[in-house]
Amino acid sequence: MPSAAEQLASTLNLGTFAKATELKKRLWFTLGALIVYRLGTYIPLPGIDPVVLEDIFRQNAGGILGMFDMFAGGALSRMTIFALNIMPYISASIIMQLMTAVSPHLEALKKEGESGRKKINQYTRYGTVLITALQAYGIAIGLEGMASSSGTAVISPGIFFRFTTVVTLIGGTMFLLWLGEQITARGVGNGISLIIFSGIVANLPTALAGTLEMGRTGALSPLFIIFLLIMSVGVVFFIIFVERAQRRIVVRYPKRQQGNKMKGGESSHLPLKINTAGVIPPIFASSILLLPVTIIGFSAGQGPDWLTTVTAYLGRGQPLYLTIYISLIVFFAFFYTAVVFNPVDTADNLKKYGGFVPGIRPGKNTAEHLDRILSRLTVIGAMYLAAVCLLPEILISRFAVPFYFGGTSLLIVVTVTIDTVAQIQSHLLAHQYEGLIKKTKLRGRR
Repeated sequence: MPSAAEQLASTLNLGTFAKATELKKRLWFTLGALIVYRLGTYIPLPGIDPVVLEDIFRQNAGGILGMFDMFAGGALSRMTIFALNIMPYISASIIMQLMTAVSPHLEALKKEGESGRKKINQYTRYGTVLITALQAYGIAIGLEGMASSSGTAVISPGIFFRFTTVVTLIGGTMFLLWLGEQITARGVGNGISLIIFSGIVANLPTALAGTLEMGRTGALSPLFIIFLLIMSVGVVFFIIFVERAQRRIVVRYPKRQQGNKMKGGESSHLPLKINTAGVIPPIFASSILLLPVTIIGFSAGQGPDWLTTVTAYLGRGQPLYLTIYISLIVFFAFFYTAVVFNPVDTADNLKKYGGFVPGIRPGKNTAEHLDRILSRLTVIGAMYLAAVCLLPEILISRFAVPFYFGGTSLLIVVTVTIDTVAQIQSHLLAHQYEGLIKKTKLRGRR
């Protein structure tokens, strides 16, 4: 049985890739779209003093703003048109999925198929605009109150600045949402995930240079930097191992007579991943924490005393922050797994096509059996996500390590890379099958 690496190498050979014209078009489109996104992260908001803003973000680089800036690909520290990135859409998706689980109307829409899905997507976009407007207005208010030794961050504060900031940030977020959908439809990979992925990867060289500079100045010891790099490689391999791990449940189909022949009787398997939710729980948890904490962070020092107290408790590495963060990750690991995989529907489909799990009765018993296995796997998956995401919090709070070497960023990069490579592989396999079909037709005509 060939390994995954051997299968990938046999599929992704240069000869096959050179002939896959459709795949090359998709790759070029994806690359062009990501370049457009990266260019947008350097177009600043009108009315901002970049020198003052750079001083402010340098002082808060290790806080919650630094993490938000990592997801935004550096757009927040430069306060550009893509400062909010795609995070408002993720927040709206969370709310819509929670509403789908409790609202009979939305649940009925979800079961209607394509038309219902389009309606839910439309509601999600409306929610994205609303959340973006609220976040953008909060950022505008916060920017007006920001100042450093060089002066104030906003050149001309007032209603006009707030209006232009809200309109610009809404336009930037909605453009990124459209761009992500175009990448998904006409490119390779999940567009939303690739946008976050490209932002993290683009800043990796800067983070590496900053870490080496800290070693040169004595802020970090050379041995610790070597340990950090080795640990990052180890985390990458650990993430790949867990993401590819599966629990395969044997499914058998009974023999049946069709005409004079006996058909069926073969065995198959139902693969259940340890981490069914993927990278969604950390992103969801971060987006929920970022909204209130960012607003509190902008308002701290100018509002009431309780805001300063809450900011202190929700600071990087604080017990309350870590408890809420890990709790949200575990919650969304179970919640999103329940959204993605429904044991009852799976058991009904197996029963409809005559499949059964050996030793388990079809129907309700099979659903309970699948649910029991999936719950145990999700416990392991949630612990894995919590451990990987807890690692950067300790490193950042104790050793001032850049976010990009933390578990959350590595988890996003590795997971998106695995999914994108799998899609490229499927496109190449489809191209090979098309070539075989064409050759068969040509031989048939002869």
